[in-house]
Amino acid sequence: HIHCCHCVSPVVQDKGGRRVALRPEITPSLARLVLGKGKQLPLPAKWWTIGQCWRYERMTRGRRREHYQWNMDIIGVQGIEAEAELLAAITTFFTRVGLSSADVGIKVSSRKVLAAVLDRYNVPRDNFAQVCVIVDKLEKLPRDKVEQELASLGVQHETVDGIISALSCRCLDQLLELLGPSGSEALSDLQQLWRLAEGYGYKDWLVFDASVVRGLAYYTGVVFEGFDRAGQLRAICGGGRYDKLLGTFGGDNLPCAGFGFGDAVIVELLRDRGLLVTPAQQVDDVVMAMDEDLRPAACTVATKLRAAGRSVDLILEPKKMKWAFKQAERCGAQRLLLVGAEEWRRGVVAVKDLEAREQKEVQLDQLAEV
Repeated sequence: HIHCCHCVSPVVQDKGGRRVALRPEITPSLARLVLGKGKQLPLPAKWWTIGQCWRYERMTRGRRREHYQWNMDIIGVQGIEAEAELLAAITTFFTRVGLSSADVGIKVSSRKVLAAVLDRYNVPRDNFAQVCVIVDKLEKLPRDKVEQELASLGVQHETVDGIISALSCRCLDQLLELLGPSGSEALSDLQQLWRLAEGYGYKDWLVFDASVVRGLAYYTGVVFEGFDRAGQLRAICGGGRYDKLLGTFGGDNLPCAGFGFGDAVIVELLRDRGLLVTPAQQVDDVVMAMDEDLRPAACTVATKLRAAGRSVDLILEPKKMKWAFKQAERCGAQRLLLVGAEEWRRGVVAVKDLEAREQKEVQLDQLAEV
């Protein structure tokens, strides 16, 4: 297995003897696409996809080795406006599936804030990436364990206590007071984000949490993480700014921001809230041949209806009329079309309107219009 960011991806050997990995993340793939387009890509660019990802890890509730992930990214926007737009997409999704800011929140911080905290306590910047990984565990491990891991980097006990206290701040003004003038630049993006969030109408969803740094090493600025306020599940989604990722693939860096939103945790949350709806199977028409000799004719009817944009369930085996009615009911069909010998000779089909409980004969070339 290989490590990709904070994930471990299954590795296999192909027939050519090459070691290949199942994709654990989509953002690196986007980076290669952007580099491939080069200057032909009009900026700013907005991009989204829903792709399949694999991670070799212990399966628990909301964590699977195989899942689908919605990614959305904005390339070419230097300002916090990109993150604000991305958060608008996330909160719009939550609202449309029936969740409110009472159910879900989004923790927001910035890598710049962590850098300012480390500067405040004279921690060498060389340790920044390792500190990010440790700080990301603040809510997952006991505090003494986090203190031990920070101490293993050579951070003094007093400094460890100061860092953890600073990262426990839940108020921008409180952290600004602690950091002094050096913190004003680090916090300016977040202050602007809160102003934009008020304009969008989703400020109630946001929670400032200085300890949120996200485990991925490529983040460079604002980071955010969706969570259920009941505290029963893992992170729902997460993302942030990654202005230097393209350079790691040999290209020129561009300002980028984006998020990943997997299907595993949100499904658990919706199920807990009674909001997980199974879409009803629905077709427009059920078509049935009244005689096996008329099966080609039934195929003709189904093809014409499908070409007109209607959803058609063609009954493929000899069935009784009672079964056909039950099938139409199961499918939520609007009509049942019966292809009979006498009607077919006259160029018509018997059409039963299942809602109105009426039957009439319709010319073949008018079936899609009725």
